[in-house]
Amino acid sequence: MKRAYWIGLVGWLSLGSLSAWAQTKVATTIGQVLLIEPSARVAGMGNAGVTVVSDAFGLYFNPAIPTTLERSAVAMTYSRWLADLNYTYTTALVQLGASTLSLALTTLHSGEMEVRTVEQPLGTGERFTVQHLVFGLGFSRRLTDRFSAGLQAKLLRETIWHSSLSALALDVGVLYELPFRAYLGASLSNFGTRGRYDGRDLRVRYDQDPHRHGDNSSLPAALYTESYQLPILFRVGMGLPLQLGSGQRLLLVADALQPSFNTESLSLGAEWQLMDVLALRAGYQNLLEQDSELGLTLGMGLSHEVAMLRFQFDYAWASHVRLGAIHRLSASIAF
Repeated sequence: MKRAYWIGLVGWLSLGSLSAWAQTKVATTIGQVLLIEPSARVAGMGNAGVTVVSDAFGLYFNPAIPTTLERSAVAMTYSRWLADLNYTYTTALVQLGASTLSLALTTLHSGEMEVRTVEQPLGTGERFTVQHLVFGLGFSRRLTDRFSAGLQAKLLRETIWHSSLSALALDVGVLYELPFRAYLGASLSNFGTRGRYDGRDLRVRYDQDPHRHGDNSSLPAALYTESYQLPILFRVGMGLPLQLGSGQRLLLVADALQPSFNTESLSLGAEWQLMDVLALRAGYQNLLEQDSELGLTLGMGLSHEVAMLRFQFDYAWASHVRLGAIHRLSASIAF
């Protein structure tokens, strides 16, 4: 009964967004930081992560995944993002028996930039920053020996100099282990409120009638910005682990993605593991997406256990058609 409830919840939320998925609406949503995948391991596999179990960053792709970790863990990713933006993602997971409590913090920062105006194109002497923050709190639970479900509540805040916007979002996900140890998973991300910018940068002086003399030509006023929705993303996928021989495993993953802001796409990936120490990965991201800027991904990882602590380091390279390749570095400790 519980399994049917969670599957129905994900399905209902996804159907509620179908009207937004009827056409391509690129660049019409806020909170683009919510679409940056944090895991270097999963990025190396084409970011097909809805069924990549035992990954400390699984909360991002599917809030049900944290229940598959055998220990508590702390993990962090750093990436020099497009246009030299600095991206970080930090998460902590605490195992509570059949349940897992997760925390996540995402930052995207531009660094300081010169304020330029039409009158002073070389700079006014002032400097400004653009900053994105996302705080997430997740809870997942293993409902049976094969079925898990989870959710994550997120608070988004974007700031451009003295103006900002805020929005709330919810992720839900389910994960089911098949008898032959393959996994089926589904998640709905960023289902939440709309947001719009406000702040003192939008305060202006206004002349209600420029052709009339003698009235107040400098009335205090404010510019009103429109509100926009968050980038909703529905994922469904399958992961198939294969034992190749002594100390060797192959993981094949595939995700189908249905966003509210673009066309459908397919992400594929593979991971070859040797002796639980070395991992080599490859994938292809957003296959079949209209006018896709993404494509081939490659990655590798190293794992080592010392005194009941398991350390993992991952690197990923992802191609980008016009803006250059994207590099990710991740590190995690399980204890």
